[in-house]
Amino acid sequence: MERKISPSELIINDDNSIFHLHIKPEMLCDRIILVGDPARVDLVASFFDERTAEVSNREFHTVCGIFKGKPVMCVSHGIGADNIDIVINELDALANIDFSTRTVRDDFHQLTMVRIGSSGSIQEDVPVGSMVVAEKALGIDGAFHFYRDSEKFRDVEFENEFIRQCDWKPLWNHPYVVDADEELVRRLVTPEMHLGVTITANGFYGPQGRELRLPLAESRYKELLHKFEYKGRKITNFEMESAMLQGLAKLMGHKAVTICAIIAGRISNTADTHYKGSMKRLISTVLDRL
Repeated sequence: MERKISPSELIINDDNSIFHLHIKPEMLCDRIILVGDPARVDLVASFFDERTAEVSNREFHTVCGIFKGKPVMCVSHGIGADNIDIVINELDALANIDFSTRTVRDDFHQLTMVRIGSSGSIQEDVPVGSMVVAEKALGIDGAFHFYRDSEKFRDVEFENEFIRQCDWKPLWNHPYVVDADEELVRRLVTPEMHLGVTITANGFYGPQGRELRLPLAESRYKELLHKFEYKGRKITNFEMESAMLQGLAKLMGHKAVTICAIIAGRISNTADTHYKGSMKRLISTVLDRL
């Protein structure tokens, strides 16, 4: 018997929009740019030839439009893997659930999602101003483990080696490693971009090795991450969303990748708060190749 999804699991607003995003099914585009900052949606949309729809709710700001003759939309997700859990599930629901019957559609609708973000580098050869494609994303947030069959898309050997080399504490979340969509990476990467291993942290300060007034539980934390290497791969950068995005996309059958502009050097102890120029260049590149 076909499962009917209850109103408490799939919350639909009175205007037939999805609960958090306030997007209606007819607004959805196959090609989606994801950004953290709601204000950055307007920056992305400034490249569109035409805006066709706009809606905002909380940190979720969406602009739909046309770029070089093709429909595209930009959605802000806020900060953290928990917000990614909301956004990707609701985008997938818009694509693959019939709101009138509350049942999963027979014909699967695939989405292509590219997150454009900012990040901090933990390798000297990935300097401030460079760009990193999260070819692999290593999540320490724990959220992906709440979904069945995650092990089918995880690099468990990589996870185990990370736990061993970095002396990972049992109290911390079990790490998970998920690849980006290979075809999407090939389509988007340019010679100036680094292919990297991006850590998705569950916080900006302690979980990314920052010390203000509180000391870290592991004083060697940043050093261990910096020195980690497995099969020629090093951890390139910190951010807070990539692994959950790429993991959920794999489970659902969508295409996803994150590309970040490096705005902080965690080893060189440098930062650039005036990074709009590099962000504009990255947005333009992604839109042209998406």
